Amino acid sequence: MNTKEEVLKLIEDLPENVTIDDIMKELYVKSKIDKGIQELNSGKVVSHEKVKEKLGKWLN
Repeated sequence: MNTKEEVLKLIEDLPENVTIDDIMKELYVKSKIDKGIQELNSGKVVSHEKVKEKLGKWLN
């Protein structure tokens, strides 16, 4: 499915009383999820241990 078809499907699945803001929010969320999946698939990840280490420095 190409991007245009995905967007149309996303909009069609929303309720009839959807607002433009609702559509924009759904598209934004989908975009961020797709980007995250793409980064995960390309190996751009941070291990759980690294995150704990970095957060530990900020929180202590």
